[in-house]
Amino acid sequence: MSASRFTGRLRNLNKTQKLSAAGVSAVAAAALSLSLVPGHAEAETEPQALSASPVIFDSASSKQARAIQDSVIQQHSTAEKLVKAADAAKAKKAAAVKEKAEAKAKKAEKAELKKKAKAKAHTKAKSHKSESRSSRSTARAHLYANNLDGWIRQSLDIMHEKGIPGTYEGLHRNIIRESSGNPNAINDWDINARNGVPSIGLLQIIKPTFDYYHVSGTPHTQYDPVANITASANYAADKYGSIDNVNSAY
Repeated sequence: MSASRFTGRLRNLNKTQKLSAAGVSAVAAAALSLSLVPGHAEAETEPQALSASPVIFDSASSKQARAIQDSVIQQHSTAEKLVKAADAAKAKKAAAVKEKAEAKAKKAEKAELKKKAKAKAHTKAKSHKSESRSSRSTARAHLYANNLDGWIRQSLDIMHEKGIPGTYEGLHRNIIRESSGNPNAINDWDINARNGVPSIGLLQIIKPTFDYYHVSGTPHTQYDPVANITASANYAADKYGSIDNVNSAY
């Protein structure tokens, strides 16, 4: 076909057809150039002269160009779908990791709160127990007369509570023999006194023995009558079975 006849045909095409033909021609030309250049071919060092003659495509070439264009569009669409699917999977995984971390943190917080509540309850119970014990000691002190009879009776109640054997008679008999009922009595002449640890109090107990056999809940001093009696009774129970079995210096 001559150039004048091709030009005449182009004049008969409307604007839309011209644009379509141009697009298809461009895609076909690109595809054709890619298929003609080998993958291992080296780039030419000198520019090639372009032909000024118009390129003519028949219907078969147009169909091939459209097919290539459709394939490119389809591949692009598939790639977009794959990217979107990968992003969605990544976002889902990140959400799952975040949810797991939040659940773990919530569990740890719950455990910490439970631990604190338990410690608080324990402290409260311990404080209540201490207060109750103190209250009982105070109430007990008011129940007894501040004399030898009251001291012996209070000591007997503590001894009974601690499992220390002894009777009123056994305590009273030994107290009268050792100190005549004087809680401030001090032996300053025997071997203990010469060794620097004099016998002190109602039942004349030396400090090392008093410290070792001291009964909790009583003052830690040999001069306290109740503390002196209970510590001495505790010592006598360990050495002789009971204060009742003591009938002389012990």
